[in-house]
Order: sequence, then structure tokens, then C-alpha cells
Amino acid sequence: MGRPRTNDDAVKDRLVRTATEMLATRPRESLSVRALANAAGTATAAVYTLFGSKDALIGEVRAAAISGLFQELSEVPATADPLTDIHTLAVRYRRWALGHRHLYMVLFGGVQSFDPSGPVGSDDPVRPLLDAIRRGLATSALAGDPTAIALSFWVTLHGIVTLELAGALDSTIADHTFNSAVHATLRGWTTPDVFQLLRRMDSAPMP
Repeated sequence: MGRPRTNDDAVKDRLVRTATEMLATRPRESLSVRALANAAGTATAAVYTLFGSKDALIGEVRAAAISGLFQELSEVPATADPLTDIHTLAVRYRRWALGHRHLYMVLFGGVQSFDPSGPVGSDDPVRPLLDAIRRGLATSALAGDPTAIALSFWVTLHGIVTLELAGALDSTIADHTFNSAVHATLRGWTTPDVFQLLRRMDSAPMP
């Protein structure tokens, strides 16, 4: 009989989970293969056998984060009101970040590139936002460049969420700041005909 397999899917999943937790609290450069393996209760060889390198393992962690965020955002249905859809996407973005703070920090904790004008894959988290923005432009609810609109929303959301995750905003202030900032960003890109709609949204409770 051959030797029992020890570097199996269970070990792989444990390494990904451990790397996610560790990367959420420390710089990528400080994460050693030995420390990661020890924390996951396995040998350093498992990292190379299952992933090939530390960078490949970190890539798996980021892929899991991207997949989870995309799944959350893609569940928002497209309605006849793209502005409401954009607001709902913002709510879902924040909800996912607060519920998956380790993955969010791995995905956006450092300096990341964000280019909505570049190629967008079928499972890219920015796709649902760009789709809603383009529907808003097609119906004349929004006016502007879709790349600039998407970037302004991401900057707004990322800034608020990052401060909230860091504990700089308590829940009450965070709720108020989130709603006012999202609505203000929407107002900045809307056409005059839809301004009254957004004023009604300002007074709506957070989902």
C-alpha cells in the first residue's frame, strides 16, 4: 500500500483560510511560508506541493475574495430603476465587506489597481456596477463617463468601508455617512429630471 495522502483538499482549504486571516492583519511581505504552515498545522512542503509558491497561495486567497464579492453583487436583480439598483449594489458591497472583513482586507487592504475602463471578466465584481451605470446612462438617469462614474462610486464605498472596518466610525455614524455619501455621489451624476427621486431616496431607511 502507498503512503496515505496528507496534502489533500482539506489541507489546501486550511492553508487558504489561514492565509486569509494572517493577510488581514499583516503586510504580505511579512508572511513567511514557515509561519503560514505552522499556523495551519502542516509542513512547509504542503504549500509548495499544493500551490507551487507562496504567491500562488495568496492568489488563491484573492480569487476567493473576488468570487465572494461578485456572488454578493450579482444577486442584485436588474430593475427598471438603475439608480435604485446602484444604491442596492452599494448596500450589498458594504454588507459583504462587514461580513467578510478578512477577505475584504486581502482584496483591498493595500494599494490596489482599479480600472473599470479595462477588460472586465464575466465574474469581475465591478461588472454589476458598470451594467447598472450603463443602464442609467441609456435611460438618461445618469450623465457622464461610465468609467468616471464607476471609479467615483468605488472610491466612496471603499473609503467608508475601510474606515468602518478600522473602527474609526461607530455603527450609527457609519450608517449615516454611508447613506449620505452614496446619495450625494448619485446626485452628482444624475440628470435634473431624476433629482426629486433621489431626494426621496435620502429619506428612505437603510435596507
